[in-house]
Amino acid sequence: QVQLVESGGGLVQAGGSLRLSCAVSGGSFSTYNMAWFRQTPGKEREFVALISWSGVRTLYSDSVKGRCTIFRDNAKGTVDLQIASLKPEDTAVYYCAADQRTPGSVPNSHSTTYNYWGQGTQVTVSS
Repeated sequence: QVQLVESGGGLVQAGGSLRLSCAVSGGSFSTYNMAWFRQTPGKEREFVALISWSGVRTLYSDSVKGRCTIFRDNAKGTVDLQIASLKPEDTAVYYCAADQRTPGSVPNSHSTTYNYWGQGTQVTVSS
């Protein structure tokens, strides 16, 4: 059983930065494409960033491109998301997700691709 646990959320002022971390246990982490999504009440879950199993490929949504870095440590089983220049519209619950069904594949940003999810961590950006 694969388990994902996010941490690092909180309240931050606009313009600040935050680092979210996702610890993955169980399974073969180094073969999973990983992604971060976020969701606000009443809205669909939104793609934020992904990183391939090897760490070579990354992709960011237009809303965070240039402000965000995703990276992973396959030895530790973690994937982190660093977001700078935070805006009030970044306020959301952030979820870490793992694609365990297609190990070693080319990653994509569709939420249905990812079959394991963390419980989410709240990020609130005050203006």
